[in-house]
Amino acid sequence: MSYRLGIDIGGTFTDYVLLDDRSGELRLHKRLTTPRDPAEGALFGLEELLQAGGLSLPDCSMVVHGTTLIANAVLERRGARTALLTTRGFRDVLEMGHEQRYDIHDLFLQFPTPLVPRRWRLEVDERMTRDGEPIRRPDCDAVRKQAAWLVERGVEAIAVCLLHAYLKPVHEQMIADLLKGEFPQLALSVSHEVVPEIREYERTSTTVCNAYVQPLIATYVARLERELTLRGFRGRFFLMQSSGGLISPDAACRYPVRLIESGPAGGAMVAAFLGARRGIPDLLAFDMGGTTAKICIVEDGRPTVTGQMEVGRTRRFKRGSGLPIRTPVLDLMEIGAGGGSIAFANRMGLLQVGPQSAGAEPGPACYGQGGGEPTVTDACVRLGYLDPDRFLGGAMRLDAGAAARVLDQLGTVLGLGEGAAWGVYSVVCENMAAAARVHVIEKGRDPRRLPLFAFGGAGPVHATRVARSLGSRVVVVPPLSGVASALGFLVAPATFELGRSLPGELRSLDWDAVARLYGEVERDGAELLRTAAVGPDDIRFERTAEMRLAGQFHDITVKIPAGALDRTAESPIRTAFGAEYERLYRSVPGGIEPLVLNWRLRAYGPSPSPSALALSGSLATGATGRSLRACRPAYFPESGGFVETPVHDRYRLEAADVIEGPAIIEERESTTVVGPGDILEVDRTGNLVISLSQG
Repeated sequence: MSYRLGIDIGGTFTDYVLLDDRSGELRLHKRLTTPRDPAEGALFGLEELLQAGGLSLPDCSMVVHGTTLIANAVLERRGARTALLTTRGFRDVLEMGHEQRYDIHDLFLQFPTPLVPRRWRLEVDERMTRDGEPIRRPDCDAVRKQAAWLVERGVEAIAVCLLHAYLKPVHEQMIADLLKGEFPQLALSVSHEVVPEIREYERTSTTVCNAYVQPLIATYVARLERELTLRGFRGRFFLMQSSGGLISPDAACRYPVRLIESGPAGGAMVAAFLGARRGIPDLLAFDMGGTTAKICIVEDGRPTVTGQMEVGRTRRFKRGSGLPIRTPVLDLMEIGAGGGSIAFANRMGLLQVGPQSAGAEPGPACYGQGGGEPTVTDACVRLGYLDPDRFLGGAMRLDAGAAARVLDQLGTVLGLGEGAAWGVYSVVCENMAAAARVHVIEKGRDPRRLPLFAFGGAGPVHATRVARSLGSRVVVVPPLSGVASALGFLVAPATFELGRSLPGELRSLDWDAVARLYGEVERDGAELLRTAAVGPDDIRFERTAEMRLAGQFHDITVKIPAGALDRTAESPIRTAFGAEYERLYRSVPGGIEPLVLNWRLRAYGPSPSPSALALSGSLATGATGRSLRACRPAYFPESGGFVETPVHDRYRLEAADVIEGPAIIEERESTTVVGPGDILEVDRTGNLVISLSQG
């Protein structure tokens, strides 16, 4: 049992990485996702990978899985029939939301339909003060009748979210005990367990979402565990959280809302891991797959984490148009730009690329599966960047003629002629660069100072053009870039983030209450990590707080120093808040007291040893020797159009090799495009380090 396996189910492809812990050898696999039943395709590809290496599941000690199941279930409304029990007077909080318009100019604005219809949102006659003092206890007989009424109507899951339960959950606990005892068939989510934090709308939305997908994820995880067991698996099974840490199946079934962005998290984790190996703690992770592109800032060797995200947006890439979810998640900026993004002439007669995607079915026209619209991948084939005969190492042949036909049709409509392919490529690169620029600057960072780490099946094809638009001068393409997210699952530690609300001005905080709060969450975090097989001596904690100036709306995250949480902690916390506020906004207004809203704890186990990975291309394949494979025409406007471009086999590159662009570097799962005048050097760990020309 010396092998560990990572499986990432994406919107277009499912990626696999198999790591031999003894030798560090890596085996890779990639196959089209099966949208109707992602688990079926994932299991089939797993068998393909193992059989190719003469292995079987009993040889594996660990399987780590990332999935888009939760996000897709909310987007497609395929969750359980869910009800909400809430405090009298708060039945409509899901529809009232923030009472803000995410687009003030749209006269036909649409918000997402709540996951719970109004007829199943029932009020409980109870009340708790904002200080956590009970005013009216819930009537258990009335709650029992309400639950029975819901069960009669086919409700499968219930969310319980009572006013101010984040401070004192006694009323929620009473209702939860009643429902567990008398209606054990119901999936149950209570807010003080899912998200014990202030902000009623976000807390209710998150608890409801958790309940909505609980039966689905429980069935999915049980099926995977059963299928793995039937195939002889006796190791540990984990799932990837949106925050970049591993979680046990039991905890995943209790808190499925934490898995919404589990797949993309793997890419950011591996970028941070590989950046640290190269001595680059601060970087920009750029992940471009078949459906979307993701950008994440890595600081001090760790991806940045935020406490909230949105899911099920009515406009997929429009902030404020989705359901808010309060859960730890890597701070990813997502844009509808992938290999399958569809190019078309918009109502103004201008070229537009995405956000609509051809996905895995039917896929781009060049896939030969019935796709009839031009996509980014079709453009890359037409420009000579992708070899139709060597896509996925030759396992999947592309139809260059089909790509040319759909692009010629687009070029005729736009009046671009044969320039349509370059138009599609350059527009999608500029779209990604523009979105990344805004994201990075909003976080108080300068994109020109951050090397771009590119991965994903399509990332290295577009990376140098995106980096040049950002003003970045260095692009790093790590080994195995096409399956980086799956590799990220194998370098992530077991982690669980917890948060509690205890608001108050810094100068008047009840420090005894703060110390008790952290004592409780440390016990909870340690217990959750123990279910993930982390020993007590290996558990570590990291404290942060969400703070603001009194009267302001937006919070900033501040590190809480280790040590006793008493009055002596006030000064270092105040200093840390001032430093972070000044970094973001240049100056701190005087005379306004800092306010703490939420206290957070990150409980984590040890990370895998970097020495366990043999990441260089030659070690991964055993290939050595001359890397130049052939030459083919590829389009570079700096060189006047199509030029004969050297094509290199990445698996035959060796440390210290230097290649001057234009050049194309091919590997099984991805392709790297090096522009004219750019210089590529292979470092000692197999990274392709591209220094961009100053022209």
